[in-house]
Amino acid sequence: MIHVQYFARYREALGLDGEQVAWDGAFARVDDLRGHLLQRGGVWALLAEQNLMCARNQELCGLDEPLQDGDEVAFFPTVTGG
Repeated sequence: MIHVQYFARYREALGLDGEQVAWDGAFARVDDLRGHLLQRGGVWALLAEQNLMCARNQELCGLDEPLQDGDEVAFFPTVTGG
């Protein structure tokens, strides 16, 4: 099982702060999980943003980060400020 968390405007747009996604051996990387979520269509296209940030087990990572069953993955938009 992968615990997925959504933050900021992703959480607002998706109407979820998190969910459990059944482990699939095809989830070799964070990007594979993201691709699975994108297949839901509609508002999920938000996760296709180029500037999407992610973390695995509470550590910032890239989309090429390897995944294992039991990991926690968080998706959040970049934060800008002035």
